Amino acid sequence: MRLLLIEDDQNVADFIIKGLNENNHVVDHQEDGKEGLFFATTESYDVMIVDRMLPGIDGLTIIRTLRASQIKTPIIILSAMADVEQRVEGLQSGADDYLVKPFAFSELLARVEILAKRNHSDKAKAQETQLQLADLRIDLLTHKVTRSNQDIQLLATEYRLLEYLMRHAGQVVSRTMLFEHVWDYNFDPQTNVIDVHMSRLRKKIDKPFDSALIHTIRGSGYVIKH
Repeated sequence: MRLLLIEDDQNVADFIIKGLNENNHVVDHQEDGKEGLFFATTESYDVMIVDRMLPGIDGLTIIRTLRASQIKTPIIILSAMADVEQRVEGLQSGADDYLVKPFAFSELLARVEILAKRNHSDKAKAQETQLQLADLRIDLLTHKVTRSNQDIQLLATEYRLLEYLMRHAGQVVSRTMLFEHVWDYNFDPQTNVIDVHMSRLRKKIDKPFDSALIHTIRGSGYVIKH
């Protein structure tokens, strides 16, 4: 795992870094709140460990700024501020966990690894419920379709057609494949039902936007690609 530690007490930081390195984790360390926030917003981490009392910018301000920017990386607050009200304030700021100093490293490590595992599981679930290509997105649970954050209203058949194309993004999909998987009946070379629905779909997915995603491959079928 790659972690960001924002901690101004060098002895505490050295203790944490040594333990995490021994457990095969990579740690970026920043002592200053401003520098810590910069790294938190420009780099990718599995978990962040943030002290509350920091020079430059305090820990709670860092966390609130990250959450307002839709950065959802798990965060553990590490602080000597141990009152219930202070812990509640930390969690309400957007932190996922709160560990009071002094602490046992084994407990910190367990909490870090639990949060990282939960975060990876949540990301996997999100990927299973969404399909995305460029700025086009399908929510498989709600059947909501958006492009450039604009809602697109599709009829049921248009939705199934788009979903099938998206599940095979970058691949040429033949007319026979579409009939079998979207309409669920055998291909009739005389019908123009695919052409009609594809035309309607393109008017909604491509026409209002700068670039086309759905392309006709002459003699082969269709492909959706960026």
